[in-house]
Amino acid sequence: MDQAGFRQWLETSYEHLAKRTIDTYISDLRRVVKEYGPIEGIVSDGGLENLRRELSYSAADERANRPNPSRLAINGSLSKTLPAYRKAVDLFAKYINETAGSTEIAAAAMSERLDDGPWPEPSATVDKKQRLALERDLQKALRRQIGALESGLAIADDGTEHSVPSGFIDILCRDNAGTLVVVELKAGTTDPRVVAQTLGYMGDLMDDNPDTPVRGIIVAHDFDKRTRSAAKAVPNLRLVRYAISFDFEPA
Repeated sequence: MDQAGFRQWLETSYEHLAKRTIDTYISDLRRVVKEYGPIEGIVSDGGLENLRRELSYSAADERANRPNPSRLAINGSLSKTLPAYRKAVDLFAKYINETAGSTEIAAAAMSERLDDGPWPEPSATVDKKQRLALERDLQKALRRQIGALESGLAIADDGTEHSVPSGFIDILCRDNAGTLVVVELKAGTTDPRVVAQTLGYMGDLMDDNPDTPVRGIIVAHDFDKRTRSAAKAVPNLRLVRYAISFDFEPA
């Protein structure tokens, strides 16, 4: 496990994350590795989803007294402990995915043709990395001023994307009424899959918080027609456009 690289990535990607929280992620990850083996190998072999399932345990599972699905010996609440291990795994898998293409990106950027012809078209990997970088910057900016999205919103995660069985919630918030708010961020224009993705996250939260209302906000530069139409059928889902502006000051 590339512990040093993972720590540096967390510190860079999540500026406000406390050192104690980072230490906890790394400690949890080491315990998972001890029982399951290197996460890098699990990701490369396509076993990540199976591992995530073993580390998923909801409040509904606990109420039904379902057994521990994982190899980890847990004392205490499974619904509070196992998801914490899953989040550590999810973050490390995200670290692997975001850094794996760095060599390819560098090669694409530097591989000018020998005949001094035009530079190659950007690869799909480069485009994906640029989109992920923009979404990461958008998330950082929004976390700094979450009230600009909606008055009364307060961030309810620990400074990183909240992990649920369906994946990562970009920003988890609560509003003035105590409602949980899923904030999903998309760079550029959406496609209809973002609605299903957001509803999946909302459903996961409903399982874990059966007495708490949940709603969603999708933030994007623009929305395709099918996304707009689908959102109209979901009363607790809102679409919000973002715009990029520049401030200038003397050097």
